[in-house]
Amino acid sequence: MIDIRDKPQQVERAFLVGVCADRRQASQAAELLKELVQLVETLGIAIVGTEMVMLREFNPRYLIGKGKAAELMQRARDLQAEAVIFDHELSPAQQRAWEAESKLCVIDRHEVILDIFNQRAQTREARLQVELARLEYSLPRLTRLWAHLDRQGGGAGGGAGGAGAARGEGETQLEVDRRLAYRRLDRVRAELEEVKRQRDTMRKERSRVPLPHAAIVGYTNAGKSSLLNALTQSNVFVEDQVFATLDTTTRRMELPDGQALLVTDTVGFVRHLPHDLVQSFRATLEEAVLADFLIHVLDAGSSQILEFYQTTAQVLRELGAADKRVLIVLNKMDLVDAERLTWLRGQFPDAVALSVHSGQGMSDLHEALHRLLVDRVVRMHLKLPLSRMDLVAFLHEQGRVLSEDYESGEADIQCVLPKRFESKFLEYAVKA
Repeated sequence: MIDIRDKPQQVERAFLVGVCADRRQASQAAELLKELVQLVETLGIAIVGTEMVMLREFNPRYLIGKGKAAELMQRARDLQAEAVIFDHELSPAQQRAWEAESKLCVIDRHEVILDIFNQRAQTREARLQVELARLEYSLPRLTRLWAHLDRQGGGAGGGAGGAGAARGEGETQLEVDRRLAYRRLDRVRAELEEVKRQRDTMRKERSRVPLPHAAIVGYTNAGKSSLLNALTQSNVFVEDQVFATLDTTTRRMELPDGQALLVTDTVGFVRHLPHDLVQSFRATLEEAVLADFLIHVLDAGSSQILEFYQTTAQVLRELGAADKRVLIVLNKMDLVDAERLTWLRGQFPDAVALSVHSGQGMSDLHEALHRLLVDRVVRMHLKLPLSRMDLVAFLHEQGRVLSEDYESGEADIQCVLPKRFESKFLEYAVKA
């Protein structure tokens, strides 16, 4: 079997196969195959052909019928494809059977997503989580793939580098490989736990100044990072491709009423996201679980907007975030006509319609965020003695000072501050 870690570098031309077991779901299967095309192209692999197979019953050896499998193998070779990629998860036995008979690299949607994640991972946490998912996926597919994993450790005897020497009599290479893989799994999990402890420490530091926290969620490529940039005047990496970033980014923003909040961008979701990736990225995605509310971004121009909405909602349920308050944002409204807008309003009556690209509707989003947080801030007119400049500094740090005047011999201040601090200033408040 070919080492999956090297496939994106080795494969340049691929033949894609969709599988539909129910004709009533043929249109959905066709859309999923189109999505697979986009996923594969993200890896820089050219698509030389696609085919949808209508399945009567699953074949335990080939997934599809033997005759159809032989036909597709020949067609892939005729098109000079180097890989056959299925939009349906293959069992390890099916993958081995296809590769043995076709003499081509054969992978599935699951493996494509793993390869994309591997390319996109930037931080140590994301790289570790991708490696964990890869190891868990590859364990049942072991065929002498893992002998190199622990050689970086060096040393002899019981160390990783001495694994071959420590092999007992009669132990097969596959058993050695499997033992090395499990050892690496344990090491990656331990490193991830350490990263999680560091993340928890950062959260505790952040909670010392307890600001409301919103997490931006949504289907991949819906415009989440662009929205974060627009809200917080940041410069988070944005690119028009799936899974452009895998790492959470948190920035602070201020609403026009002076209320501050933290906004976190999260990794995008996709249909049929491998379950092990959901589990592996739980530490990253738990930002959505811990947030006070969610900003669910949808691509208003997508013909699959309802399916994308349901996919994200399902992943959030798996993460335990189904009970969060959700503000739905329909992005890319500059690409939507009046008829489409009417339909969208019927499907998502409480959504905020906007275009991050043009700026249309951003003020509506600010107003919607204000309504979500209105019970958390208060506007006050204060007159503070000059001996309490410490309170003036506190207002600048924790709230928003709208105006201040010292000509009367005291600090005359108009401000907005978090409601939890209101009692601290009541004795200095000017009654309306």
